This record gives sequence, structure tokens and C-alpha cells, in this order.
Amino acid sequence: MRKAAILGKPWEASETTAIVGQCLCGAVEIEIGTPARWAWHDHSSATRRAHGAAYATYVGSWRKRFRVTKGEADVTRFKDEATGTTRSFCARCGTPLAYERAHSAHMVNVPRALFAGRTGREPRYHIAIDQLQDWTYLGGPLVPLKGYPGVVWERPTKNSTRKKRGSLSGGWS
Repeated sequence: MRKAAILGKPWEASETTAIVGQCLCGAVEIEIGTPARWAWHDHSSATRRAHGAAYATYVGSWRKRFRVTKGEADVTRFKDEATGTTRSFCARCGTPLAYERAHSAHMVNVPRALFAGRTGREPRYHIAIDQLQDWTYLGGPLVPLKGYPGVVWERPTKNSTRKKRGSLSGGWS
């Protein structure tokens, strides 16, 4: 029987169905029990900066169903004293691994992208939607870019809100 520990508490992986996720370099592996508690898209500026992306998709797990199963020594943490949040990253490759909030100490939020398989929850919620950036892709129609196999783009429309080439602003935003 496989055991994993974080914060010194043993956990039997057989207690629930589990899914394994990992960082980019593979130094750190995590495991959560499935189904995940919930899933959402986070548009907050802090998450945007931590992930270097328009938004991040998370799955929430009960702390007792979350474990680092490989590479605990390669996990580094950043605590934001002002907000009481802690973000964990792989110290080798920088992959975000977990997001924890002081007021929700029983939960661990894990980037959905770390898992290749299903987590048992679809992201149906949006957090901090008021912080959505105007450059975020919102699912508009895409067409193939001629001469570049595998590349698609949003063809501008007459009513496009994006800046046009040659405008007073000096080009594209």
C-alpha cells in the first residue's frame, strides 16, 4: 500500500481514488483524491502574475486528500503576508504547485494543468472576473494562418476593439 506524507500526516492512497500530477521537470509529484472538491478559473492579478498567463484554472482539494508524493525538498513557498496566501512552486523549474489561503486552511488549490487525467470536476466558476484583461482570448472564431501549419488566429473584424496598425498609439497593443 502506497503512503505519502505532507505536514507529517500519513495518508493511505487507497482511501480514495487518486490522481497524480507533476511539475514541468518532473522533480515534484503531487496527488489529490478524486473527485476534486471544485474547479474554477481565477482571473485575479496575483494569479495572473504567479502563472504568467491570462488566468489559471484550479481544482480545490481537501488538505487531507492532497499530498506531495515526490520531491518535497524541491518545493519552495512564497507567503504573501498582506493577504495571508501561500503559493508553492517547484524550486527547479518554477512550476506553480499549490495556492493556499489562511481563511480556508482545510483546502489546497492546485493548478488543473498539472494533471494529465480527469480530476472529477469541470471548471464552471470564474473568480475575480472583474480583473479579466482585455487581451484575454474569449473563445472567438479562429482560422488557420496561411503558411504556418498548426497556427490559428483571430481574424480582425470591422467592429474589432483592438487597435489598428498605424493608429496614433504607434501600432498593436
